[in-house]
Amino acid sequence: MGDTVCNGTHSRKLLLSDPEAFDAKFEELVTELTERNLQDSGLADALNRLREILNYNVPGGKKNRGLSVIGSLRELLPPSQLTQDTLQQALMVGWCIEMLQAFFLMADDIMDASVTRRGQPCWYKRDGIGLDAINDSFLVESSIYRLLRKQCRDQPYYVHLLELFNETTFQTELGQALDLMTAPPDQIDLNRFTMERYKTIVKYKTAFYSFYLPVASAMYMAGINSDEEHNNAKHILLEMGEFFQIQDDFLDCYGDPAVTGKIGTDIQDNKCSWLVVKALEVMTPEQKSVLEACYGRKDESSVAKVKELYNALQMPTLYHTYEEESYQRLQKLIAQHAQNLPHSVFLNFAKKIYKRNK
Repeated sequence: MGDTVCNGTHSRKLLLSDPEAFDAKFEELVTELTERNLQDSGLADALNRLREILNYNVPGGKKNRGLSVIGSLRELLPPSQLTQDTLQQALMVGWCIEMLQAFFLMADDIMDASVTRRGQPCWYKRDGIGLDAINDSFLVESSIYRLLRKQCRDQPYYVHLLELFNETTFQTELGQALDLMTAPPDQIDLNRFTMERYKTIVKYKTAFYSFYLPVASAMYMAGINSDEEHNNAKHILLEMGEFFQIQDDFLDCYGDPAVTGKIGTDIQDNKCSWLVVKALEVMTPEQKSVLEACYGRKDESSVAKVKELYNALQMPTLYHTYEEESYQRLQKLIAQHAQNLPHSVFLNFAKKIYKRNK
């Protein structure tokens, strides 16, 4: 009887769905990062600011990346090994990925001079923040490694996770550098927009941290350390990540803002998007002249002309053909590379992204 009373909180935790448990975990982690083990009371103001930064920037997205850690771990481990501690650690690692995403986005918004993010003003656009947001983004990044050290230091997978997060951060930053160099604002040069360049940017800037990182984290937590298994997973997940970004580019132009929650600006922003790269592959020299005159311009008539051009080139049809081919390719990759890994790890991801409209 006494045990039942003591374990009341544990029982409640077990009754929560993964998304509910994930949301509940965030508050606990913020408290851990901002209140525990304070050796210097003089830091109170800075730690209060950290709390505000984390609450504003980290939890507002769809949380697919973070939730994929616990989702993947459920597929990789038998239920008997999914102890409460293991599940709590998976929730924590999931939030570390969401923090990595927040760190990238806070910096990205400054570089892109963005105005809104997730339906609210970008952090640097808030009164009194400005370029101090650069240091704030560093604080979010550092918080990842404080959490990993506090909660995973004694685990056999600790060093694997450290190396994985470090390497993934470096790859994403290389992808961002390539993206910035390929489409500098006010320098319209469509000759830089090749499919090869586009795919490299996507692989490094998006696919590694959005797709490989969550699954690789769960694999290490499940004791799957072999390079061969990780390379096999990488093959499949990077293909998925590429499709995800191409889909995102398509929705930027053709999605319904009421559904997607954002108004697309890739044309105005001179983005090296799949649509412009694909259009360049199939258009006539005359059409290219129109594109060069209108792409990367802010005025509505230029944007409208680019969209007319896309429609004339039947970009929605080309995209839907690509989507079907990508899905078939993915099925083959899963059959080929996931011999020792449960296919459900990859199929669960695929279900979320193929045919999505936001």
